[in-house]
Amino acid sequence: MIVGIGVDLVELYRMEKIIKESPRFVQKVLTPEEYRCFEQKKGRHQVEYLAGRFAAKEAFSKAWGTGIGKLTFQDIEVLNEANGRPYVAFSPHAGRVHISLSHSEMQAIAYVILEK
Repeated sequence: MIVGIGVDLVELYRMEKIIKESPRFVQKVLTPEEYRCFEQKKGRHQVEYLAGRFAAKEAFSKAWGTGIGKLTFQDIEVLNEANGRPYVAFSPHAGRVHISLSHSEMQAIAYVILEK
């Protein structure tokens, strides 16, 4: 049974600016394992990675029904399987979490469905 749906859209230029001007914010958004993956990427791929994780966590918080104010970015970890498919490694939700991430030249989007 679906108990929550969330979506979030992020402008890539905002994340590019954050990477350049607020590196501490990057560490606030990403868990240690996500940050390790982020550091392995370069240039545009870092921007897309950060934007996708930010959008995913915002989308999760909307599906959860609280917004990011009641959760922290560190409460949710989004990693990738070997084939590239994203998955939620941990979160406060005890049920199943479905996640889809995508990006274009200018935006990243995340869609999250929570099941009981």
